[in-house]
Amino acid sequence: MKRVWHFLKNAMGVIFRHPVTGTSIIAKLPDGRIAMMRRRDNGLWGLPGGIVDWGEDLPTVVRRELWEETGLEVTRISRLVGVYSDFDRDPRMHSICVVVEVEATGVMRIGDPLEVMEVLGFYPEELPLGNLSHDHDRQLRDYFDGLTTLA
Repeated sequence: MKRVWHFLKNAMGVIFRHPVTGTSIIAKLPDGRIAMMRRRDNGLWGLPGGIVDWGEDLPTVVRRELWEETGLEVTRISRLVGVYSDFDRDPRMHSICVVVEVEATGVMRIGDPLEVMEVLGFYPEELPLGNLSHDHDRQLRDYFDGLTTLA
């Protein structure tokens, strides 16, 4: 019985007291625009991305989330922009976000209307910076500054 309790206590700690891993995707289109989505949960623009499902690696998550949310396909994962782990970066939970730049092609569409209200491509000078969801303003600023961030 003591072993069962030890196992359950550790399992609950993993489930309820550890950060969730996810990704944000800076998807560059062939014409230089960056794909953004307007989130249904808060109405703000943000980068596509999501949580790693059990058994997935990060490249698989990047491809799946970009397709599910924007209809775009990853042609190349270009670079790691950073890993963001600040407790307050996501208002829903403590999450660790791995941000990558990808090259993408396809026709933008809303893949998941429960999560996404709108999908658009913005040229860098047109991005709605200053009021993006989560910490996506910082992620994009670090990206444009050429940084690889551990925060």
